[in-house]
Amino acid sequence: MIYCNRFAYKPAIKNLQEFETHEEGKSFENVQVAFIQVEEHDVENAKSTEKKLLNFVKWICRKNELKNVVLHSFAHLSDSKASPEFTKELFDRVETRLKNVEFEVAQTPFGYFLDLQVDAPGESLARVFKSF
Repeated sequence: MIYCNRFAYKPAIKNLQEFETHEEGKSFENVQVAFIQVEEHDVENAKSTEKKLLNFVKWICRKNELKNVVLHSFAHLSDSKASPEFTKELFDRVETRLKNVEFEVAQTPFGYFLDLQVDAPGESLARVFKSF
């Protein structure tokens, strides 16, 4: 989790052809960005993983007094990966649940390598890691 004064992305390379095509980038101000790695064992514990992720996002947002969230898949950095389909479904469920409690939620384009711009302050809760 990284709190960002500003977070921006631009699609660079599409690496999963079966997902929606995106050509435009976006930028966000004062946003909590969740860099999420969904692993193989998360599939077996899908409901628990979803609940833990949802609770953690809400917790860090309360700490940083935010209601703006970007969900970003970080899957290409690990050897243990859930399927892209499972991961995207999990992201969509978490997005829906956050919106149901009045969060503003966006997702970075799924199945892309992205050019990222991250402007994050050097504060104690600006960068938080949690493994489930």
